[in-house]
Amino acid sequence: MTARVRTALIGSTLLLLCVARSPLVARQTSGAFAETIAKLSGTGGYFDTDNLISNEGSYLDVIPALEASGASGGAYIGVGPDQNFSYIAEVRPAIAFIVDVRRNNLLLHLLFKSLFTLAPTRVEYVSLLFGVSAPADPKEWRNAGVARLIDHVDRGRSAHGREETVSARIEAALADFGVPLSDEDRSTIRRFHRTFVSRGLDLKFETFGRPSQLSYPTYRELLAQADPLGRPRSFLSTEARYEFVRRLQTTDRLIPVVGDLSGLIALPAIGRMMKERGARISAMYVSNVEFYLFRGERFDAYLGNLSRVPYDSRSVLIRAIFGGYARRPGGIGYGSASAVQSVAELVDGYAAGRSRSYGELVLR
Repeated sequence: MTARVRTALIGSTLLLLCVARSPLVARQTSGAFAETIAKLSGTGGYFDTDNLISNEGSYLDVIPALEASGASGGAYIGVGPDQNFSYIAEVRPAIAFIVDVRRNNLLLHLLFKSLFTLAPTRVEYVSLLFGVSAPADPKEWRNAGVARLIDHVDRGRSAHGREETVSARIEAALADFGVPLSDEDRSTIRRFHRTFVSRGLDLKFETFGRPSQLSYPTYRELLAQADPLGRPRSFLSTEARYEFVRRLQTTDRLIPVVGDLSGLIALPAIGRMMKERGARISAMYVSNVEFYLFRGERFDAYLGNLSRVPYDSRSVLIRAIFGGYARRPGGIGYGSASAVQSVAELVDGYAAGRSRSYGELVLR
């Protein structure tokens, strides 16, 4: 993190001052950021996707339930790509951990972190992400709606007719984070960025060896998505939501971790760190990881890990549901459903013999 960015953060808003009083907040140096990643991470594994964007068109359906739950502050835990940022902007935790079995997910989040570092505003962020020129006065875009951001990216791509790269600036930001990266790691990060630039807002979730599903939303659709009350709620929907996530990023309080939720290292280590700081889960996003944990007979281990992470009556778990299990109001959507459950209800119910199959878990 540069001295200029640190200076800009000091005393920026009352919200930042409130967050700074949290027991979880400990300003880190770039070396400490890298050390925390190493301390919390386990051995990586394989999954058949880069998962650059979400395939959950239902992801904002849970916003009213999050509001009703009172989940806020504390620690956020999630898996996967930048869908997490929208949940983080909603619950406003003091610290966030993105845990994924794929090391490539850590590399993807380092790319996102570099872009947040380089982009003080939303329009600058989407400009860097998709390789278009930022507007002359980004401050004029402070109250811009999502539709205007989408139009900016689309017009920038057609007007320039070329892929603008910011690889040198990204490389400099990556070096400042202190995370050891191999040549292969750097090549992977460049490949990820090139994919965003070349595909633009039409980018979709893709898997290896399987065709992309027509039901998967594009980045354009995810960005334009509203919650069930018709309110734009992505992290790019307002400057305030973007700025909150950016503060976590630029103060090293959004930490990507390599690990399996049912494994012996990542989630237990995060739980110990939270206990040391007197913190609890506000929200935990698990996508449809539980489906694979049931299939691999590792759900017991996952619930054991989760039960030892501090939580309270307001702590909630967010899950995505696909296939025949997915049911959305009116039967419409992108082939997914998203739901919220109390962490205490899940842990206590499982201990009492409930939710012993995936169907029972998601169709309760």
